[in-house]
Amino acid sequence: MTQGRSIRLFLVDGAPNGLLTAEIMNWTGHVLTGPRSKLPEILERPECARTGIYFLVGPDPENSMRPLVYIGESDDVAARLKQHNREGAKGGKDFWEKVCLVTSKDQNLTKAHVKYLESQLMAQAKLAGRCGLVNNTAHEYGVLPEADQSDMAFFAEQIRIVLPVLGFDFLKTPAESGAAKQAPASPDSPVFEMRIPKYGIKAQAREIDGEFVVLEGSLARESWVSEHKGYSDLFQQLVQDEVLVADGNGKRRFTKDHGFSSPSAAAAVVSGRNANGRTSWYVEGTKKSYSDWQDEIISQQSDESEQGEV
Repeated sequence: MTQGRSIRLFLVDGAPNGLLTAEIMNWTGHVLTGPRSKLPEILERPECARTGIYFLVGPDPENSMRPLVYIGESDDVAARLKQHNREGAKGGKDFWEKVCLVTSKDQNLTKAHVKYLESQLMAQAKLAGRCGLVNNTAHEYGVLPEADQSDMAFFAEQIRIVLPVLGFDFLKTPAESGAAKQAPASPDSPVFEMRIPKYGIKAQAREIDGEFVVLEGSLARESWVSEHKGYSDLFQQLVQDEVLVADGNGKRRFTKDHGFSSPSAAAAVVSGRNANGRTSWYVEGTKKSYSDWQDEIISQQSDESEQGEV
């Protein structure tokens, strides 16, 4: 069973859209996030005077499917944020609407630590493919003692855990390509299958960490064929990102495992038109739909609960 985590969230000004801090039990890291409109208050916070890593996040006007993100580091974050708040013509960055700052409660992060973290997190963001990375270059920074690299690997892992809780999922990556299929099947995550015999399409998927992951090698329609837009933007984005590539036989193939927000989103991309994923995906080798499978689990849980109360 996966080990649970305790994350402490604090609304600094009592408003859900204001300043927010987050901490994980037994982690020295401290996270502060807020909208750009709250920048004056953010700059007054003690965290901004520390050494840290920060993320600037905003919409991409050319791609509504994912945000633009800038990853930076500094031993005086306040000074860097002031620079970024200038107009683009004056060396600032215009795109961002939110900032997320990660520092250390014990203030043991050094300049070398955050430069290493920056390089690792930039690589992670590029691998995840969930954002447009604004940074011009990806720094390769490995000048750090082995013990410190181990500490920063743990620190970065905690950042990847806490950011999605705050609404930032651009560092979230699926399991290593192919690993989802190789993992042993279980009642919690069987392999699902979707077929469209007319077009020779077969796709496989699993539910992993709250996402519906279509597995590497699965096939999909060559193009979006419905007049209804639906998930067409997502389809085109996957083609652009080369997650879906032409297989030479009038279909497209998934080049790696890819996580979707729902079975229906995955089914739509596979079929090239809007589709009900709850009835399109079946447990592999059976006639049990995703909906039937989920209902069965809920019924079993209800029966076990009733038996426990007797």
